[in-house]
Amino acid sequence: MKNKPLYFDYASTTKIRQEVYEAMLPYLQEEFGNPSSLYTIGIRNKKIINQCRKTIASLINAESHEIYFCSGGSEANNWAIKGVAFAHPDKREIITTKIEHPSVLNSCRFLEKLGYIVTYLDVDAEGFVNLQELEDKITDNTCLVSIMTANNEIGTIQDIQAIGEICARKGVHFHTDAIQAISHLPIDVKQLKIDLLSFSAHKFYGPKGIGCLYISKNTKIENLIHGGNQEREKRAGTENVAYIVGMAKAIELSYREMYSDNVRERDLSQLLYHKLKDAIPDMRLNGPEIGNRRLPGNLNISFKHVDGSQLCFELNEEGICVSTGSACHSDMIEPSHVLQAIKVPDDYIKGTIRITIGKDTTEEEIDKLTEAIIKRVKK
Repeated sequence: MKNKPLYFDYASTTKIRQEVYEAMLPYLQEEFGNPSSLYTIGIRNKKIINQCRKTIASLINAESHEIYFCSGGSEANNWAIKGVAFAHPDKREIITTKIEHPSVLNSCRFLEKLGYIVTYLDVDAEGFVNLQELEDKITDNTCLVSIMTANNEIGTIQDIQAIGEICARKGVHFHTDAIQAISHLPIDVKQLKIDLLSFSAHKFYGPKGIGCLYISKNTKIENLIHGGNQEREKRAGTENVAYIVGMAKAIELSYREMYSDNVRERDLSQLLYHKLKDAIPDMRLNGPEIGNRRLPGNLNISFKHVDGSQLCFELNEEGICVSTGSACHSDMIEPSHVLQAIKVPDDYIKGTIRITIGKDTTEEEIDKLTEAIIKRVKK
């Protein structure tokens, strides 16, 4: 029997928790009815979807009718950006940042082909947006500001409350990609003045292929997918009942355990970082220092004159899973756009790996990872 891999890529995806799997099972088998049907097994599924909607809404301080289910984070981001743009044809400007997820950046590039003007804000060396620059760039022609809550590569947590207040004051819709943040930060959409918020279940121990877009009741948005009347006529397609149930269960558990998980993951990150830094002085941490302004469990580190892809390959040979950066574009040869935006030096940038820690990570696994990295980097 093969040894269990040492997994350090929780920002990429997580396995389904046992409690989540068990909650989903009935809706994969006995409770298979179409929620749009008028017979009992369909009606029961409509009711469970509405209950899941209420559960998720209560956790982010939204109304249940503001929660829309979709296929995942990429769809949610596409829908938020294109949907708001198409619903406001008289306003043709969008503001985002240079370190967003590709689903945001490529949605914006698509709109540029249609004549929209997109401003890509710079960030500082730790990945933070300049709030004054954001405020200065908003004009009467701006329809949307889209800035992620926390970065998937370097863990930077933006000041979402300040950004939301700026957008509200300027009368501009604010969308935030909270896909990495939702299981680590308590998010109150009303307090933070968020109009649209995206997240995806597989980042917090739920199933892949299901996500959510919160759309405030005051936000005008065009449909991305047309067809039937599902999701209050906003997003067509027969609802994925089992996965909706799984997502609601996963986020409920995640919120319940958030504080203890955060403390534990941050402590393990500190342990790993200091062990590596003591042994390899030519190493830099990309993004903010480990603490409240960085996602717990996120370490993006660069080694001087080292090939990060080769290091990942060699670690994989020993059954250790780490990433060269964002798993969404791990086949790219060019350095990450995020690392370029924060100006990681040339002699470090290609020696970058991302290590992300999760619920199942142990101190013993940290020791094994540390030993393996030190051995290969020094070689």
